[in-house]
Amino acid sequence: MILMELETGPLQVNTYIVGDEKTKEAMVVDPGGDVPKILTALAKHGLTCKMIFNTHTHWDHTGGNAELKRVTGAPIVTHADEAAALGSAAEQASFFGMSVPSSPPADQLVKEGDTVQVGALSLKVIELPGHSPCGLGLLIGKFAIVGDALFAGSIGRTDFPGGDLHTLLDNIRRKLFTLPDDTVVLSGHGPRTTVGQEKKFNPFF
Repeated sequence: MILMELETGPLQVNTYIVGDEKTKEAMVVDPGGDVPKILTALAKHGLTCKMIFNTHTHWDHTGGNAELKRVTGAPIVTHADEAAALGSAAEQASFFGMSVPSSPPADQLVKEGDTVQVGALSLKVIELPGHSPCGLGLLIGKFAIVGDALFAGSIGRTDFPGGDLHTLLDNIRRKLFTLPDDTVVLSGHGPRTTVGQEKKFNPFF
C-alpha cells in the first residue's frame, strides 16, 4: 500500500492518498484544494485517481473536488447525510472570509459497514457523526482515517450545523477506541496519533 499525506487548501486540511502498488489505482481523501500538488504526488508514484472520498463535506475538505474530478474523472463518494452540503461549499467558505469552488454532486453514497475498493485494497467504512451530520472514517490495516472526528489531543468542533458533542464522543468511544491501541489515527488536521495515545491522554476522555 502507498499512503501519502499532503496539507491542502486555505485551512491546511490533511489530504490522504491511498494507492495500490500493483494496480497503481488510488483514492484521494478530502482534497481541500491545491490540486496541482495532489496531481504531482499521484504522478510521483505513477498513480491514477479512481475515487475522491469526502469524510465529510465541510468546505475546507471539499475545495479541490471540482478540479480534481474535472482532471481525473474520478467519482465523488460520501455519505447521504453529507452529500447535500457539497453544493454550498462556496457559501460556507464565505462565512470564514475564504473562497473555494463548490463541489459537483456525489456520484456514490456509502454507509457504515460498506467497503470501498482501490485496486486490490479494501477499506472499511465507519460512520462518525457528531462533528457533522454523518462524518465517515476509513479503516485499512493499522490505519484509521477519521476526518475531523478525532485529533491528537482534541476532537472535532460540534457547534456547526449537524454537530452534537454527546454523539461524537460516543462514536469515538465505540468505533475508534475499540480498535487496537497501536492503530494509527490519521486526522483531518494536525499530526498523526494513535488510539492508545488518545485513550490515555486526550482531555475529552
